[in-house]
Amino acid sequence: MATVFQKCKDDPQNKDYPCGRARCGHKWTVRYREPGGRTARQREKTFDKKTGPDGADAFASKVEHDKGMGVYLDPQRGAITLKAWAKEWLERQILAERTIRNYEGFTKNHLVPHLGRKTLAGLAKSDFEKFIAALHQSGEGMAASTINDRMKFVTAMLKAAVIEKRIAENPAVGVKISRTSSPAVDEDEIPTLEEVDLLAKHISQQYRLTIYLQSGAGLRISETLAYASECRRPEFIRVRWQVGSRANQGNSRTMFVPLKHRTEGEYRDIPVAPFLEEEIDAHVEEWDPIPVAFKDKAGKDKQLNAFFAPRNRNRVAMPTASSYGHHFMKACKAAGLVDANGKPKYTPHGLRHFFASTALANGIPIHEVSRWLGHKSIKTTVDIYGHLVPGAWDRCREVMQNAMRPVPVDVPTEAPEA
Repeated sequence: MATVFQKCKDDPQNKDYPCGRARCGHKWTVRYREPGGRTARQREKTFDKKTGPDGADAFASKVEHDKGMGVYLDPQRGAITLKAWAKEWLERQILAERTIRNYEGFTKNHLVPHLGRKTLAGLAKSDFEKFIAALHQSGEGMAASTINDRMKFVTAMLKAAVIEKRIAENPAVGVKISRTSSPAVDEDEIPTLEEVDLLAKHISQQYRLTIYLQSGAGLRISETLAYASECRRPEFIRVRWQVGSRANQGNSRTMFVPLKHRTEGEYRDIPVAPFLEEEIDAHVEEWDPIPVAFKDKAGKDKQLNAFFAPRNRNRVAMPTASSYGHHFMKACKAAGLVDANGKPKYTPHGLRHFFASTALANGIPIHEVSRWLGHKSIKTTVDIYGHLVPGAWDRCREVMQNAMRPVPVDVPTEAPEA
């Protein structure tokens, strides 16, 4: 049982001992044990007064009640800061390299500056409501979809704190921001065939093939830069790796990483048109693939004969989406594909949009396009490209008209006998 007492009267080592006054005004102490019986850790907490809702008696009763109900929370465990807990939790997670990088960046650049000094026990739902409002409205300009995705990670992190009995409730549950824009691709973000060819003409010729791997096979840029001899199959390509975000630092552990939404060993196959086969052949005639050694997650040695590895064999780094972006921007400007402010009209992702929109416009089923793009679900594909499916509205009008107001069919009558 928790014990309530004053040290000034019971502890000879206390500076106020012995105190003979009945109402001396000295602090009251609650001594109690954590759940676990006599071997459990003993703790103490001091109060300014004995009675009242915030007094020593009330705390002692609550401690014993919570222990009996199995819901006791050690106040010390909730005293850890959100910054320290985020670091501890992230270090325990086994996630894709890109996902870890995104979460670490969000924590460092946004979560810690806003709420990092608060303790877990001191966090409230209102703190996170103000936090996401600041992200979206106060100059940081993050998209609603990005904020909601990152809040899933924050919610999971605090759920772990609840499970470990550091806090009683998860203050991040249900906190999100409504989507303010559609994920559907803007047709102005998609280059024309003529513009695709212009980009291929003006980009550094070692990277010419990247333009067609993206526009002709729908690869992500990180997948494109990891393209290797091992990807090629008769009439299709097999994509298994993508370049890691830190590959340009020469870190062999993150040189190549599993595909987005895939675990190591998984892959996807994409049909290849004859023109793309010819572009691949032309690239190989000019530039031999470079053997690049790296290690998988299990630490096993791997090797890819990479098409876009640096020609300088003394370098072990690989180009990344960030470093490749410089070449793409130069190509846009050289080709005159700029807006009114002189900035590039397109990004490498626009070429992936070109692949998807071209396939859909020519009657390829959207579920096939979704699989080739490597989307997590067909819903993603529909949300982004569904409005580009040709003739859908006309077909809908025709079907509903025929179903609900069918045109009568004239049945010819027999001519009367002469």
